[in-house]
Amino acid sequence: MKVEMNNIRKSFGNNDVLKDVSFSIQGGEICALLGENGAGKSTLMNILGGVVSADAGSIFIDGVEVDIHNPIHAMEAGIAFIHQELNLINDLPIYENMFLGREIKTKRGSLDLKKMYNKTTEIFKRMNIDLDPETMVGELDASYKQIVEICRAMMMNATLIIMDEPTTSLTDSEIERVFNMMRTLKEHDVGIIFISHKLNEVMEICNRYIVLRDGVLVAEGDVRNVSKRDLANYMVGFDVRTESLRRNRETSQTSQEILRVEDLSHPYYFRDIHLAINAGEIVGITGLLGDGRSELFQAIFGAEKYQSGRVYLNSKQIVIKNTYEAIENGIAYLPRNRKENAIIKDMNIMENASITTWPMFTKRGIINSRKHEETFEEHRKALRIKMGSITDSITSLSGGNQQKVVLAKWLAANPKVLILDNPTQGVDVGAKEDIYDIILQLAEEGIAIVVLSSEAQEIIRVCDRALVMYHGAIQGELNNEQMNEQTIMHLATGGGLGEEKGVHQI
Repeated sequence: MKVEMNNIRKSFGNNDVLKDVSFSIQGGEICALLGENGAGKSTLMNILGGVVSADAGSIFIDGVEVDIHNPIHAMEAGIAFIHQELNLINDLPIYENMFLGREIKTKRGSLDLKKMYNKTTEIFKRMNIDLDPETMVGELDASYKQIVEICRAMMMNATLIIMDEPTTSLTDSEIERVFNMMRTLKEHDVGIIFISHKLNEVMEICNRYIVLRDGVLVAEGDVRNVSKRDLANYMVGFDVRTESLRRNRETSQTSQEILRVEDLSHPYYFRDIHLAINAGEIVGITGLLGDGRSELFQAIFGAEKYQSGRVYLNSKQIVIKNTYEAIENGIAYLPRNRKENAIIKDMNIMENASITTWPMFTKRGIINSRKHEETFEEHRKALRIKMGSITDSITSLSGGNQQKVVLAKWLAANPKVLILDNPTQGVDVGAKEDIYDIILQLAEEGIAIVVLSSEAQEIIRVCDRALVMYHGAIQGELNNEQMNEQTIMHLATGGGLGEEKGVHQI
């Protein structure tokens, strides 16, 4: 199968999203689709997947022009689109999810569960997947949910699969599981369009790449002929920095302690936590999935209860009962799951950017909207948010720009402690650097910054020091040259400092 998209154009109002884009892909290829947030990647794939229609241009499959008006037409043409938000129902078993919307029925009109179970077993066997079709989807980890979606596409005879950032929320072992599945698809002559911001993954799994910038195809070719730096430069249009952003600890760290935690414990998530963070310091907290770091700082923020221990802010013990009290005390928390916990889809950009600070800008029950808009405009410029009107829906923005709006919301609260949980998840290389600049600037202004991240390189590049967690406990603290991927992974898997050859000892 060969799919060609020729001279595709698409505008939304005055915004020209795609400008005469042409590319092709054939079976057995894994092609990376790259670009900054807002470059037009999702729009191009939504056209191919039948979600939206192009204003101009044509699509050919095996040399025959086709009209794809909706996702059903796309599927009938052999094109499957696996979105970031997986279309699975947790409360149903795998085999029923495999047939959502096209259930097999008996002659009497009831569901033919046996036939659906058997067909699911057949596809799993063909794809070398070791899963029980009767397992409830809610019991699966994120990688197996991706694999169920892929198998569902294969069951519908898809010969081209579009995968939109499939590894965003996965651990390293889960990513490898999905990659193995992609290699199996390649062997079955299935073409894959792989949308990702993780350039190391592109170099590992893809054989071709295409890059969009501001709606224009600016580069394409063989992955073997480029470096990660080349791809990053194509995406943003200039040379992307890669050097460490860590500051000199002697000049960056002040003596004023802002946040201190003593003996903080939870029945399930964390135990015996001791830590202290100074004004102007950037502290990274890392580990593997399930290490308890998010739950720990949600407890500090008042979104999760803790069983015992004490929390001090500016040397004064505080007991925070809810998130509103946390905000009043100068603690802000940017959550890791933007779509579920950070944005409100039914509100516009300005409303999402101001909702946490309405009480701060209210006098006698009336919100000072002009002051809100002025504050947001300052942060919009600093974060370089690409957007139309402030009254546009938050969902009109790309994922990276939504993340910047969420960050702007918390900056407006003027926090003393800013907790950032995976702050660059799902954003492109250019937006990452913008967010890193803001983090460094805020630290210079005396704000205590906590960066929770699964990406060791992010911790190494930005943070003054790192705390590594393992099964709910702090396994070790790293500074300076000790902050390397080997040592972080050693601690994150339960090792101790100095236990392994090559591990630097404190």
